[in-house]
Amino acid sequence: MAEEQEGSDAGSEEVLLTPAQLIRSLEQAWMNEKFAPELLESKSEVVECVVEQLEHMEENLKRAKGGDLKVSIHRMEVERIRYVLSSYLRCRLRKIEKFFPHVLEKEKTRAEGDPSILSPEEFAFAKEYMANTETHFRNVALKHMPPNLQKVDLLKAVTKPNLDSFVFLRVKERQENILVEPETDEQREYVIDLDEDSQHLIRYKTIAPLVASGAVQLI
Repeated sequence: MAEEQEGSDAGSEEVLLTPAQLIRSLEQAWMNEKFAPELLESKSEVVECVVEQLEHMEENLKRAKGGDLKVSIHRMEVERIRYVLSSYLRCRLRKIEKFFPHVLEKEKTRAEGDPSILSPEEFAFAKEYMANTETHFRNVALKHMPPNLQKVDLLKAVTKPNLDSFVFLRVKERQENILVEPETDEQREYVIDLDEDSQHLIRYKTIAPLVASGAVQLI
């Protein structure tokens, strides 16, 4: 049985997941990350558990008899899980590279006790990427400019995630009184209910907290 620990406090409640539930958690994190316009909370505990599970599955395959149909099916499942895992991690790295100043700023200003959006490895990568970008700008252009123009605000220079973009979602838990902002000046804000298992196309920032809580799944 795979074990996932939520939160960083010593007294955090532990949630035990079966291998099937663990893989489903990875797939849900993957889908959300693919379709969300911003970098989401790091699921490093899930990633670590999936890596351990893959190692265990591969050890079982090595001991299995060759030519068995079940072995071929299990090997295909291992490759499928590896694909989902690598795609999830690549998607996160692409977002870090694209939005690195905003990602680091969000991490810097998050409230104590709030979950981190970066794993330790991603945080180190983002800081190194930012340092290398600043060095590149300085060596290629800034040092040739007047002293008063030799600084660049990367938060302004680098595009930020478009939280106004629309996303498709499926509701996992019924939600009531969701405030929807108007799309034009002529419209007024209004409130909607989201029924369980219903699907919607809606502005991302309206349901971003529901994605974070797991109440809805991006599709």
